Amino acid sequence: MNTANSGFQPEIIAEIGTSHGGDLKKAVEMVHAAVESGANWIKFQHVYAEEIIHPDTGLVDLPGGPTPLFDVFKSLEVKPDFLLHLKEVTEKCNARFLCSPFGERSLAEINDMHPLALKVASPELNHFPLLDKINRIGLPVFLSTGVSQIEDIKDAAAHLPDVPLTLLHCITSYPAPEDEYNLGVLESLRETFQVPVGVSDHSRDPLLVPLVSLLYGSVCHEKHFTLSRSDGGLDDPVALIPEDFCRMTKSIQEFSTLSREEQYRNLFDLFGKARVVTVAGDGIKKLAPSETGNYGRTNRSIHSLKEINKGETLNAKNCAVLRTEKNLSPGLSPRYWDKIIGKQAARSITSGQGITWPDVE
Repeated sequence: MNTANSGFQPEIIAEIGTSHGGDLKKAVEMVHAAVESGANWIKFQHVYAEEIIHPDTGLVDLPGGPTPLFDVFKSLEVKPDFLLHLKEVTEKCNARFLCSPFGERSLAEINDMHPLALKVASPELNHFPLLDKINRIGLPVFLSTGVSQIEDIKDAAAHLPDVPLTLLHCITSYPAPEDEYNLGVLESLRETFQVPVGVSDHSRDPLLVPLVSLLYGSVCHEKHFTLSRSDGGLDDPVALIPEDFCRMTKSIQEFSTLSREEQYRNLFDLFGKARVVTVAGDGIKKLAPSETGNYGRTNRSIHSLKEINKGETLNAKNCAVLRTEKNLSPGLSPRYWDKIIGKQAARSITSGQGITWPDVE
């Protein structure tokens, strides 16, 4: 169903993530600013470095430059009470609290806060052990689908059969080029999975991707939010400041009341027909050029946590489902976690290495 002229107002998620830097006063200020800018969901990330990457990951290229990502994640860890306070602040502002887990510990702590829904980030699309636990909880899930192909989304959805699901089309690139967004894919995702669809948006333009997405039935738009792009947060260089976020939300609200023909006419006037057609794309789900190099690396695989000797039993203390990123070798898909746990190492395995079948007896 297209939302044009239906009176439906899309959900707006302000992704604060970890941009508060662990400063509670700043985080509260960001919540108030995001709500004032039109967000009705305020999203955070509950980070434990060990649940995400290996200490030997090294430097990772991010919008702010090469980043020692494990150390940065470690510095962004907060106690559950920090997030619980932000949930209370968010709800007092008549908005809804949303948070991304990255492993069993963060998921359990978020669930103890009794949220209305959960958000799963694109790199966790194939974290099947985590998805299985989320499915047992049963809360509605916003599932981002960056750096994935259609079969990857089908695999993830198969692990979430018992939850109300909203798929968020995403490009895992920072910033994500608007011309690669292929927003026509929203219609095919909705038809294939029979669920609501939206966009998790890493592009810099506050209007182009959000407004074109409405043509294809987007019911939800997530955008990074910051008080200043120079604040030093991991995602601040691609986030919207309050003024631009407010422009986005007001424009989405206005466009949502227009007929499809009026939407097209306004978009052509704003951006030109050629640009709108390019951003709409061909509607076929595929990797965007800017994220192709991330496939198999920003998502999850099975890694060793420490040096494993030949003959040693593989278990949850010496193995984990982690993001590979750029400097380590990818391992087996998390779908094989239960098959390798309890097996013996066929050879010595270096700490941080992706575990492959030749490593397993």
